[in-house]
Amino acid sequence: MTREDMLLDPARDEQIILVDGLDRMTGTATKWEAHARGLLHRAFSVVLVREGDAGAEVLLSQRAMGKYHSGGLWANSCCSHPRAGAELLDEAARRVREELGCEAADLREIGAFVYRAEFENGLAEHEYDHVLVGRMTDELMPDPTEVSATRWVGVEELAAELAREPRHFSAWAPMVLSIALRDICSH
Repeated sequence: MTREDMLLDPARDEQIILVDGLDRMTGTATKWEAHARGLLHRAFSVVLVREGDAGAEVLLSQRAMGKYHSGGLWANSCCSHPRAGAELLDEAARRVREELGCEAADLREIGAFVYRAEFENGLAEHEYDHVLVGRMTDELMPDPTEVSATRWVGVEELAAELAREPRHFSAWAPMVLSIALRDICSH
């Protein structure tokens, strides 16, 4: 997707939270401006987990091809930006409903990190990313404009895949999933 394609994104004018390196709010900007200028902003990444036949499994989402960056790459279950004035966990639950068509339960923050990734289309992600873990309470009904596929993956298989095929994942996914795997395996 080109920079011009992002101009067609209905969420491009949504106000997102700009932060400093300690996640203190410094202002707001449109989603478009934050990504066009590579401004550090608050984000969240949700990892949904279930108990499978062989142990814990993580829900991965493949980003829709029409996304303004990283289309077709695998990522954690859901990710987005909280809106100014809204609570992080409420925003995460809202985006899980919008992107995956299901409810998330027992969401909790397990870590955070800062990263920067520049894309071929001139846009950049520069995020203070809060990592959240929860579980899914009903059936998936993904929004095809957000998600092209989903799959449940066992934790050992996921760790091996991240090491073997990192280019199949979005820029933030290895860090998000590593933080989540440490948490999942410690319980």
